[in-house]
Amino acid sequence: MKNLDFDADKVLAKEFLSNFTDVNGEPKYMNILQEVANYKIRAVQIDLEDLDNYKDKDEEFFRRITENTRRYIGIFASAVDELLPAPTEDIPDDIPILMTQRADDGNGTENADATNPLKKMPPEIKRYYEVYFKAISKGRAFTIREVKASYIGKLVRISGIVTRCSDVKPLMQVAVYTCEECGFEIYQEVTARVFMPLFECPTDRCKVNKTKGNLILQLRASKFLKFQEAKIQELAEHVPKGHIPRSMTVHLRGELTRKVAPGDVVELSGIFLPVPYTGFRALRAGLVADTYLEAMSVTHFKKKYEDYELGEEEEEQIARLAEDGDIYNKLARSLAPEIYGHEDIKKALLLLLVGAPHRKLKDGMKIRGDLHICLMGDPGVAKSQLLKHIINVAPRGVYTTGKGSSGVGLTAAVQKDPVTNEMVLEGGALVLADMGICAIDEFDKMDESDRTAIHEVMEQQTVSIAKAGITTSLNARTAILAAANPAWGRYDLRRTPAENINLPPALLSRFDLLWLILDRADMDSDLEMARHVVYVHQKRESPALGFTPLEPSVLRAYISAARRLSPYVPRELEEYIATAYSSIRQEEARSNTPHSYTTVRTLLSILRISAALARLRFSETVAQSDVDEALRLMQMSKFSLYADDRQKSGLDAISDIYSVLRDEAARTNKMDLSYAHALNWISRKGYSEAQLKECLEEYAALNVWQIHPHTFDIRFIDA
Repeated sequence: MKNLDFDADKVLAKEFLSNFTDVNGEPKYMNILQEVANYKIRAVQIDLEDLDNYKDKDEEFFRRITENTRRYIGIFASAVDELLPAPTEDIPDDIPILMTQRADDGNGTENADATNPLKKMPPEIKRYYEVYFKAISKGRAFTIREVKASYIGKLVRISGIVTRCSDVKPLMQVAVYTCEECGFEIYQEVTARVFMPLFECPTDRCKVNKTKGNLILQLRASKFLKFQEAKIQELAEHVPKGHIPRSMTVHLRGELTRKVAPGDVVELSGIFLPVPYTGFRALRAGLVADTYLEAMSVTHFKKKYEDYELGEEEEEQIARLAEDGDIYNKLARSLAPEIYGHEDIKKALLLLLVGAPHRKLKDGMKIRGDLHICLMGDPGVAKSQLLKHIINVAPRGVYTTGKGSSGVGLTAAVQKDPVTNEMVLEGGALVLADMGICAIDEFDKMDESDRTAIHEVMEQQTVSIAKAGITTSLNARTAILAAANPAWGRYDLRRTPAENINLPPALLSRFDLLWLILDRADMDSDLEMARHVVYVHQKRESPALGFTPLEPSVLRAYISAARRLSPYVPRELEEYIATAYSSIRQEEARSNTPHSYTTVRTLLSILRISAALARLRFSETVAQSDVDEALRLMQMSKFSLYADDRQKSGLDAISDIYSVLRDEAARTNKMDLSYAHALNWISRKGYSEAQLKECLEEYAALNVWQIHPHTFDIRFIDA
């Protein structure tokens, strides 16, 4: 191996930083350095793809950077020091004055003892920026078990899920001492997690005088970096059969701190390095060393809704979609297109993703905006598949099962921190899904004691803990999507809905929509479904929907744009909503076996679903059509039960439609009823437009009402 000339490499680095231009012909890195000089940014990220595409690319230089990255960070940093331009804007007042004074003093005579390296001011203490390398994104990222000893010191790219994050703490980079005898400043660079402090002054003056001057560590003059430790774990799909997921420690420094949170799926590029155990752990470990990843760049697989920065093309695409009159149906049908039917359930799940705005009142009281949905149905109606798909679409989602999660696993557990040995809180599934969706499968199989942990989260959206001397409240602003089977595995029509559902009323009232999905034997729909399933099995894609289903990334972008709006209910709709709510209560009071528990929470649910629908239309106000659709969804959620009720009561569809319309006319004290209103009311009861027209003709022949020839509006003939 020939001797490496690092000075020549520094010249190459300076040439690259000075001469590299991006696609538009702009000097990319010189612009970044100007921003650094103006104290606008603190990180210089060098993308190795730029170095790879550089016109004067040196293959050997490129290879040396990827294989000896730690050394080349220092080389590029000193190249940046020399290239840093003068500031072009007014520098803010709070820049380190100490640094500039030091630099001036260093040029003077007093500290000019250049022979002693400890007295020389290290370049790190003057730098107010950090240099990072970003690995080339070509090819697949490594899994944790693929990073072996041959990659030590090299730049690697790893994907995984963050399972734990420490607090951000200051890490000493340069220790500064002052001597009590001679007054000199002594500098000590700290490269590891631990260091041996200096006790005796090493300057010539103290040596000549033989005073052994006492050194005092000056914390204010020392340089500290932000430091955070995280644990990254292999993704489930990368774990071989019969193995358990491996994890790796990641060190994040400077501007990379606070970039990740537990539950994030990320791709990290960094330097794979060994570190010996220190302190008591070293005695136990013996000669064994640990490895860690020194992070250089962090890329999130799924951005949070708030982090979406839409480009011009995306904004145009969203504007085009918003102008489409049928966007509500298209977005809903784009969710899990491989699953046959369930159109209304998909609409409800779309509204779950969109959500309603949170309301905070003047006195600090909060009204939640997240929707909670429970899918209860017979086995084999694709409940779990819908849950999995929603978790894939949502930017932040956690999937758990009822039997596989305990109360503390859902809320928060108190554990011993392996580093500090203190008692720390570790957030459970609901806390990890903060500002996202938590899907709980097999909800009915959960123990009653564990299920009570969810009550507080669903309404107050916090998790209160009082354990092991830790009393606190954690945020859990999460939308809960639960899937459950009825009490006897399948829905038993001979028993009441309350017996079948078998969940406590306190929990049921917290769900905005409880969707009952019954598996019915029906010749036509069974044939259609079988054809659909066979087609998906053969072609591995859904049959033609009449339009191209939207990609999950487009869905996320559309929803992120919709979530920025905060629609309100106009005054003219107040009475309409109040009347609709009171009529639902009256209907339930008259029923011997009510299908649901209607409380004031139901009224809030109507408002939330209406606001979510208004968001989808990019509207600042809730329209009557939104309220009607919210009421229709609430009615349709029990649709599969109404068919049985009608069969039991012996009413045919035509008679039932007539009674619905007559009751509505009597309630409003009007003799006229518009066709649109009539269609809205009967569709809530699960009837079709063809049945309505048949009913209109039949009763018009009996001279019960008159039908307008063009608009089909109804006028009752007062008997």
